Amino acid sequence: MSEYLPGLEGVPATRSNISFIDGEKGILAYRGYPIEQLAAHSNFEETTLLLLDGQLPSSDELEQFDSQLRRNRRVKYNIREMMKHLPKNGHPMEMLQTALASLGMFYPSNECMVGSDLCQDLDYIHNMTVKIIARMPVIVTMWAHIRAGYDPVEPRPDLSYAENFLYMYTSAEPDPELAQILDTCLILHAEHTINASTFAALVAGSTLASPYGVIAAAIGTLSGPLHGGANEKVVHMLHEIGSPENVARWLDRKLASKEKIWGMGHREYKVKDPRATILQGLMEKLAESRGGRVSPLLETALVLEEAAEERLGPKGVFANVDFYSGILYAEMGIRTDQFTPIFAVARAAGWLAHWREQLADNRIFRPTQVYTGETGREFVPIDRR
Repeated sequence: MSEYLPGLEGVPATRSNISFIDGEKGILAYRGYPIEQLAAHSNFEETTLLLLDGQLPSSDELEQFDSQLRRNRRVKYNIREMMKHLPKNGHPMEMLQTALASLGMFYPSNECMVGSDLCQDLDYIHNMTVKIIARMPVIVTMWAHIRAGYDPVEPRPDLSYAENFLYMYTSAEPDPELAQILDTCLILHAEHTINASTFAALVAGSTLASPYGVIAAAIGTLSGPLHGGANEKVVHMLHEIGSPENVARWLDRKLASKEKIWGMGHREYKVKDPRATILQGLMEKLAESRGGRVSPLLETALVLEEAAEERLGPKGVFANVDFYSGILYAEMGIRTDQFTPIFAVARAAGWLAHWREQLADNRIFRPTQVYTGETGREFVPIDRR
């Protein structure tokens, strides 16, 4: 009988050269480049092209890709009208999954049908990649206005990816420092090997589904609080704690009842998540630029991390990327329930990189199971008189 491993933990599901993790040493690299170097020197557009193509682009290649993204930001008015009829109290991740899936109908791609050459058509694959990456942030920012009863803000082709997001979200000229921070956040969230949502993308992609369907499947998976939704939970948790002096008592109570401490621990990392370290640095840099004023959320978070590390560090439980990302987004004035959609906007780069890699040597996923039910039962018809 096959051994059953809950959650497929440790089971290799694919071969990939897109990203690498060493959880013991706290290493994350995209295509061999350490995440610290990309966060310090790259931007989201360049990092996305690195993930997609495997190499850092030339200046001409980057300029061409950036131009394509800018030209493909607008979506048809049908999408906007459809979004107006969605429940205003629905979660933005549910909206994003719905709207993204609908793009396949408004922008027909003829899908990767079995026997179709589209799955090997590099122009088709590239065009679908550009359209999805360009339009996801636009849909997210459109919803911020539509659910409040206003028409969305038109995208601007003169702005970078991160700048345009902030402009469309706030209706104001983007603050350069906040745009730089958001750009770095997008880099950090762009890829992370075969996590749950990437695996969902691979499973959907292995059936030769439309790329819109592939990304919609990944979005649905990311929406769960054990995956992308954790950064929302962190902010709610910090508000629940209230202030730094409440941390020790709150933490002891939670640990005694064996409750989850959101933003702490990771399936892969046995040390502090390298992305969390970078985000903490960004948070402190932002506070510095504001005259040293530390937000109450960050103040509480710093004390909580120290206390949690003291109690949980010996077990290999440290802060992960979700611990600080939500605080940063909150400092930008972004609503809590929009945190995970921003995660999805960034992770689309990684999802599509894996989709493209999968198409090059595809085989449909069809795992087996360990059957635990009854056997040899005999059907007895009921009396139907």
